[in-house]
Amino acid sequence: MMETLEMAEKIAVDAARAAGDAARKLFRHGFAVQEKDASGDLLTEADLAAEEAILSRIRSTFPDHQIRSEESGWSGVEGDWLWLVDPLDGTNNFAIGLPVFGVSITLIYRQEPVLGVIYDTIQDDMYVARKGGGATCNGEPLHMRPKPASSKLTLGWIQGHQVQNDPPAVRLRRHIEAASKRMLRLWAPTMQWALLARGNLDGIVLYNSEGDDLYSGLLLVQEAGGLVLQFDGTPFTGMHSEPYIIACPPDRKERLMCLVNEGLESSGKEQV
Repeated sequence: MMETLEMAEKIAVDAARAAGDAARKLFRHGFAVQEKDASGDLLTEADLAAEEAILSRIRSTFPDHQIRSEESGWSGVEGDWLWLVDPLDGTNNFAIGLPVFGVSITLIYRQEPVLGVIYDTIQDDMYVARKGGGATCNGEPLHMRPKPASSKLTLGWIQGHQVQNDPPAVRLRRHIEAASKRMLRLWAPTMQWALLARGNLDGIVLYNSEGDDLYSGLLLVQEAGGLVLQFDGTPFTGMHSEPYIIACPPDRKERLMCLVNEGLESSGKEQV
């Protein structure tokens, strides 16, 4: 397994950089864009170019591994190993010229994330996390920095496309925003996970957002020293089709749990 992970990390880092380079070139020189579905979600030629850069590298090195990718869906035969690929996390930002987007690649072994690679395309920052092996940014160890005491928290909010304006989610989001110093919604989840892993955020609340961009961020935060919990306070492990997550530094756990519980009570939604 270690040999597989060593090779997988090299391939994932190379693939993420190639995908980022393809997206960055198109971002600066123009690209075609279309609506992907009735929700208004977008697809650009950068998504497709970045995806091809990643999938071609994975398939040539690990032909027996299954892949789930944002644009092309599932491929390969089900087995112990699964790659999750979001070639352009933040497509809607990309499409309107907002330089907040990246690449996410995760390797899953028997339903557990074991390798996560996130590439911040504009900042040229490469984040890598190995289960039990720590996290790095551009090859330097990444440890969640302790944050000074603050009367209000700076938090990130992530919700799934299917949530839309679900009333309990709206009430919880509004409660958190009203009680926070600032609540970020970047529409590029991996960029928020990277901010948390670096210690720039006090926490992230995720409401039912399972996707190809999720598990690289969770692993990065965990390996940088953060907590990843379900809404009921128990550790979040494995993969979940409908995740409800609180992620934060250990010293922010009680405050953030209290804030979310208050919001859930006001929204009438039971803990999940």
